[in-house]
Amino acid sequence: MKNRNNTWTIIRKEFARFFRDRQLVFTTVIMPGLLIYLIYSLMGVGIRNMESQGKQDLVTVRVENMPASMEPVLTLPESNVLLVQQPINQGDIDALQDKDLNDMLIRFPAGFDSLVANYSPQSGLPAPNIEIYYNSANNAVNGVYYALDATLTAYENSQANLFDVNRADGEEQSFDQASDDQMIGDILSKLLPMLIIMMLFSGTMAIAPSAIAGEKERGTIATLLVTPLRRNELALGKIVSLSSIALLSGISSFIGIALSLPNMIAASDESIDIPFNYTPNDYIALLLVILASVLVMASAVSLLSALAKDVKNAGTMITPFMLVVMLAGLLPMFQTGTADNLAIYLIPFYNAIEVMADVFAHSMRWTPVLITLVSDIAYTGIAVWGLTRMFNSEKVMFSK
Repeated sequence: MKNRNNTWTIIRKEFARFFRDRQLVFTTVIMPGLLIYLIYSLMGVGIRNMESQGKQDLVTVRVENMPASMEPVLTLPESNVLLVQQPINQGDIDALQDKDLNDMLIRFPAGFDSLVANYSPQSGLPAPNIEIYYNSANNAVNGVYYALDATLTAYENSQANLFDVNRADGEEQSFDQASDDQMIGDILSKLLPMLIIMMLFSGTMAIAPSAIAGEKERGTIATLLVTPLRRNELALGKIVSLSSIALLSGISSFIGIALSLPNMIAASDESIDIPFNYTPNDYIALLLVILASVLVMASAVSLLSALAKDVKNAGTMITPFMLVVMLAGLLPMFQTGTADNLAIYLIPFYNAIEVMADVFAHSMRWTPVLITLVSDIAYTGIAVWGLTRMFNSEKVMFSK
């Protein structure tokens, strides 16, 4: 009986310790479920927005030699498809290399119905071939292409495979007019912004807690505060030094990704070359935005670190913030194109992610870059002011 009472005492003691620590309760009980809800809700909203945006863009499908038998087959339920019957020339096909052109071309052989009726698979001759030309880098066009391809393939199967769809008669023949540059740019715009922002954040998180919360824990912050150094100079020095070190960590990680990307992409498609046809303006914009986002990142982490009692407490406070940044990094995966609303470039971290996605997709515009830079510098200034106020507060700096 006595042993049971001792066990119950230990249980009550641990429960009391846990439930009295509000931060521990939040990070252990509330935060996991909340983050899972936010992540999956955001992914659902992103997928719905991507689908609805693709359906809003009108895609013109130009058809040459439309046979009477295929008219009902090509009538898709999508309201954003406009079928136009007209001849197709090589110039029309070459024009599809512009990924912003919402066009698709379908070429039927002349006398398609007669060719299908007289075709015998046992003859050993190639079947009548339907050619569909498109650009897979255009999300709206790509969605319509997959719908048409599925419809034609199902109809082909019902007709005992008496015709083919996009049969390449030569190694150089390609129906997808997207260049390697466009395809790789689309992949990089969805992948690299999240990786870069997380690398920068991991570098910041590795050093910021010990730079402020660690000094509070060790008691060395008091020595700094009694020096003639002004508080705003101390705050700015902390933020700039943390940003510089975090940037070095991010650059190192980015170089590793850049060197490994060709091997990663070649593993999925050996026919794709890895072009990095970016202009000096792209590199300048990318560098400026990374610098600005690191400043904001170091500022935010410094503020949280200053509020913390020790390094462990700082890590607990920074973790939810890190997950929010990770959520923002996922958003480009559900984007269908360049964002038109310039107000989103006022949102810290998300603005940098959007600009990086535009750069990698070869869609960089200077107006969003400038808005991002100005807003991030303003947020850094506010953070320096806030950190200065914290350094002036004995309650914050010497809390236990």
